[in-house]
Amino acid sequence: MHIDWAALGQVFGVSLVVTVGLVGIFTLGIVGTSPRTGGSADSGAGTGAGALARSGAYACFALCAAAVGYGIYLIVA
Repeated sequence: MHIDWAALGQVFGVSLVVTVGLVGIFTLGIVGTSPRTGGSADSGAGTGAGALARSGAYACFALCAAAVGYGIYLIVA
């Protein structure tokens, strides 16, 4: 039995990078949807930035869903 260590190392490296990237994108989504608890006196400011952060968070979640869907497609096909 012969083990191709180079191929095994490549699979490990790609899996590690994709996993860390996917967790990072999901974390950005969680942070984007979390409520803001700022200590500023002007409570009405930043509503446009909040909407932008929420839109970015939804885009991150969509990216995660697309990556999971692609992984399922690769396994099933």
